[in-house]
Amino acid sequence: MSAAISPLAPKKYPSMPIVDGVRIATAEAGVKYKGRTDLLAMVFDEGTTVAGVFTRSKCPSAPVEFCRENLAGGAARILVVNSGNANAFTGKKGRATTAAVGEAAAGAVGAGRDAVFMASTGVIGEPLPAERITGFLEGMARDAKPEGWLEAARAIMTTDTYPKVATATASVGDVDVVINGIAKGAGMIAPDMATMLSFLATDAPIAAPVLQELLSKGTGKTFNAVTVDSDTSTSDTLMMFATGAAARRGAPVITDARDPRLAGFRRALNRILKNLALQVVRDGEGARKQLEITVTGAKSSRSAKKIALSIANSPLVKTAVAGEDANWGRVVMAVGKAGEPAERDLLSIWFGDIRVAHKGERDPGYSEEATSAYMKKDEIALRVDLGIGRGKATVWTCDLTKEYVAINGDYRS
Repeated sequence: MSAAISPLAPKKYPSMPIVDGVRIATAEAGVKYKGRTDLLAMVFDEGTTVAGVFTRSKCPSAPVEFCRENLAGGAARILVVNSGNANAFTGKKGRATTAAVGEAAAGAVGAGRDAVFMASTGVIGEPLPAERITGFLEGMARDAKPEGWLEAARAIMTTDTYPKVATATASVGDVDVVINGIAKGAGMIAPDMATMLSFLATDAPIAAPVLQELLSKGTGKTFNAVTVDSDTSTSDTLMMFATGAAARRGAPVITDARDPRLAGFRRALNRILKNLALQVVRDGEGARKQLEITVTGAKSSRSAKKIALSIANSPLVKTAVAGEDANWGRVVMAVGKAGEPAERDLLSIWFGDIRVAHKGERDPGYSEEATSAYMKKDEIALRVDLGIGRGKATVWTCDLTKEYVAINGDYRS
């Protein structure tokens, strides 16, 4: 793990309330790290529904395949997460490990194997011995407590420099419900229908298909709009669990995604998803600056997003930002290579409120001094207007520093 905490880390963590129907336990399993927790179990009351979105990588990890299979049942009793080893590209051994962990976890909570979910994060291609995990599960399930969300977020960290948590309350009917979330991720971040690892839980009574629709739709402008290094992980997993415990306080059971009583909940969920996604960007390996890229005037919003990601993933744009250099020529390059409709002589570019390029050339009022002063900030907003349509999109990334190379140059050692 990186020694120094990211300068973009939150100054303080929110006080995380309990979610009725969820209990948490962490352990030091020694999968890779010594002297820190690296195993998380979340135990859910009977009746908990589940939704998930996963990596679109063609080389998914064994736990991703395990979760996809079980998701069809729509019910969850336990989630098991380890850090330090991704259990990805581990062949038959990897599948044997998920089967053994699944069996041990099911036994620990007295449930069927189809109510078990798991995720692993860390080194790819390294076998993960099941016994590193299975021996802990019974005790963890027994001793799990309703508190401990921050500890849960710590247990799933790899190169993260700080734990990522978020919480919100919303009303379903006239009853207040809680949504809590944790996430991990700092490198190999370019989600594709999912994110690094992120887990959310609520006490709202929401049927699994509705929960799935909320989660799938919520990722588009949040987790699928962030990138650290353009690399989509084998293990990307975003899951949400709804215990339904708020029904005992009079919350209505929601079985239709169009139910108007979901409006406040949907807004709160999307807020949490965005909060966690931005925390991942702000903890990008070696990151010193957060970069928000907005593309307007594109042929379509899909086209705008593709161009925005082309800019966000450009090592030359990201290193320029690290060097506090408003090198808009590199932005022009990234727009041009995106393979989307663009008209060179209609292009305008802004850093913050400063227009640096207009109608295909440097802005006549461009001031190097003003722009250099703006680039010293730790949050940079970059906007590109293509001038050819009404499509727009925003994505977030971070700068690319020497530290990123240092972290990833010796990741396995």
